[in-house]
Amino acid sequence: MQRLALFFGALALMLAGAGSYLVANLIANYIETSTKNAANLVLSEEGLDWITLRVDGISVSVSGAAPTESARFKALIALKRVINADQIVDSIAVVEPDDLHPPKFSLELLRNGDGISLIGLIPETTGSASILGAIEGIDGKTDVTDMLETTDFPAPEGWSEAVDFALASLRSLPRSKISVAPGQVTITAISNSRAEKARIETELEDARPDGVALVSNISAPRPVITPFSLRLIKDDLGTRFDSCSADTAAARDRILAAARKAGMADTTDCTIGLGAPTPHWADAVDLAIAALNELGGGSVTFSDADISIVAPDSLGQNQFDLIIHNLEQALPEVFSVHAILPPKPALEGTAVKSEAFEFLVTKSPEGLVQMRGRSRDERTKTAINNFAKALFGSENVHDTTRIDSAIPDGWPVRVLTGIEALSKLHHGSLLVTQTMLELRGTADKEEAKTEVTQLLSDKLGENSYYQMFVNYEEALNKAALLPSPEECVVRINTILAEKQIDFAPSSTRIEGEAVEIVDKIAAAMTDCDEVAMEIGGHTDSQGRETMNLTLSQARAEAVLDALLRREILTTYLTAKGYGEIRPIADNKTEAGRKANRRIEFTLIVNDDPSDTGGEPETDAPATATEGADTQTETAPKTTTKESDKNGQD
Repeated sequence: MQRLALFFGALALMLAGAGSYLVANLIANYIETSTKNAANLVLSEEGLDWITLRVDGISVSVSGAAPTESARFKALIALKRVINADQIVDSIAVVEPDDLHPPKFSLELLRNGDGISLIGLIPETTGSASILGAIEGIDGKTDVTDMLETTDFPAPEGWSEAVDFALASLRSLPRSKISVAPGQVTITAISNSRAEKARIETELEDARPDGVALVSNISAPRPVITPFSLRLIKDDLGTRFDSCSADTAAARDRILAAARKAGMADTTDCTIGLGAPTPHWADAVDLAIAALNELGGGSVTFSDADISIVAPDSLGQNQFDLIIHNLEQALPEVFSVHAILPPKPALEGTAVKSEAFEFLVTKSPEGLVQMRGRSRDERTKTAINNFAKALFGSENVHDTTRIDSAIPDGWPVRVLTGIEALSKLHHGSLLVTQTMLELRGTADKEEAKTEVTQLLSDKLGENSYYQMFVNYEEALNKAALLPSPEECVVRINTILAEKQIDFAPSSTRIEGEAVEIVDKIAAAMTDCDEVAMEIGGHTDSQGRETMNLTLSQARAEAVLDALLRREILTTYLTAKGYGEIRPIADNKTEAGRKANRRIEFTLIVNDDPSDTGGEPETDAPATATEGADTQTETAPKTTTKESDKNGQD
């Protein structure tokens, strides 16, 4: 009995010990978990995700790579809010600056009608203030949203050059997104036309700094083509397009592939535009080109849904009928075909009836036009003569046509249409006969052949037969040789750098040496008449502010009037007086006051001449200082624009 009591006593002690151990472990685990959870919560709130915790009983080991000593100190302070300081074992290592990887710098410039937005991470050496200063004045009517962040790392190679190029490009792209990375600029923008798209791409490439890669995506709205036309010729000279239109990129590729199958070897492109008469345009063109190739040559012309085919005169009638019949059966319903098989040429020695009527017009490279041939009556002759003078200029037209009442019906329409087509060429000749209209010459616009094809197809109708031999010479394209707006301002800068305009004290009269300077400026502006510029007048600070403002306005208007009297188009010029509010030098010295008394030509960013409200937006760096007085400025009491119009100029 005594042994049994001892056994149960020992068992009770063992159970009590085991229970105590188990409870102690549970309490320790709870304390460790609670401590770790509380510490992790604090670290998460502080954004200290680089710390690693290990809890062992009441001891908490803290490790990790702190970016700075202050970050390490911040972590320890945060932990001490939930853990006793003597429980923390600090194993945090501070990373040396050389061990930190530089961030990925980027800059996004977004510009539209609502304003300009700046987004990205940039070096502190660049700074948002310098970028804001660079875009100041680009678009004064809209807001700038600054969402830039900076970091204390040196700018990587190619960063500064890319940023400068992007900011300069932003000035000329009112609807654009520009992305900047070290050594690379990506520009996405919208232009108003294909010509403007080509100009923007050329200017961007010319301005691109060495070592900076440019990725450009400039889009242009598709033109409306009316009539929607296409003309393909296959003869001894080869297979070629006079005009090519497509409604989609896929249609363009299909049409060009069909032309290559028919023997076209060059890299002619098709204009993608709006106005196709049916979604099946490419189907019809593909079938018609294949039929032309089967005919062995000739020409095929589309004017909307009307198709005209002229076969070679060597083709047999039965074969011609079969090919045209098969084409008509295969075409989509909306299309109609008018096919012509010219008569075979007469054999040698056989009498040939010559053309009874013809009308010949020639246009020389100098623009002189000579007309000879026949008109039905005096009224028709006068109408043709007046039409030619309206197109080419009265002094350039020499008319030797004669009256013939036997002229067939439709003759005036063919002649007038041909003359209008000839006006689209730089020089060439037009021959109109009873059965054919032939146009030959050289164009100074790349799109001239397409325009002529559309004109002839639209006005002559599908039953008319015409031939066109037109080539394009880029050297004659005046538009391609026109200076850019910036180059126009540089021209004026160059003239004024040699000699400035001087106004007499308190005067707005342009006289003496100033007349010669204005003459030179007018000569430099002959091909810059559509460049929007502001003529700004400025004074020094002597005299009353309101009177100086009046004087500066009158002087700016005097320069504008002087250019107008020299037959310079002033539609895009604006005169504005600023008085003394924009000095460029110290008004406390005579030299400074002389520099401040000036006229400036400034390029207007918003070049809408109809927008006359408010202060024009200007591109400040593109200025030309015109002149300065050598006397103290005081505004005349009675000087106005009207009172000085009779002064010598």
